[in-house]
Amino acid sequence: MKWLEQIAAINFTVAVVVLVGGCFLSLTEASIFEFNDDLYDALDNNLRWMLVNLGMTELVVLLYCWFTRKFQFMLLVGLFLLLMIVSVQVYGQINSIQVDANFSVFFAYTGLSHILFGWLTISANKMRTQE
Repeated sequence: MKWLEQIAAINFTVAVVVLVGGCFLSLTEASIFEFNDDLYDALDNNLRWMLVNLGMTELVVLLYCWFTRKFQFMLLVGLFLLLMIVSVQVYGQINSIQVDANFSVFFAYTGLSHILFGWLTISANKMRTQE
């Protein structure tokens, strides 16, 4: 079980770097997402700033979890990230724009990584209290 926790922790760290980095890179030309050139300035910027806010929120929640040593909250963050897949698709439909398919992969990977890490944290805490 210890090696699974270590692999999950490494994967979680990579997922956090991908999430925060991908969100902040959306403001630059080095973005990992393709933003539709047909977007008007406001729509284009809304999506980019939504990603930046998501990255900042991730950092705040991560710092809170790190200081309190309660990483089980990452389970909820992961569920939220999975819900973002649908939210971005709805955003595209409401605004009649094509949204990059990489958003689904991005949110699926980061969300599932957070869920796995949160679940393993809860399981490890239960095992420690039973000892």
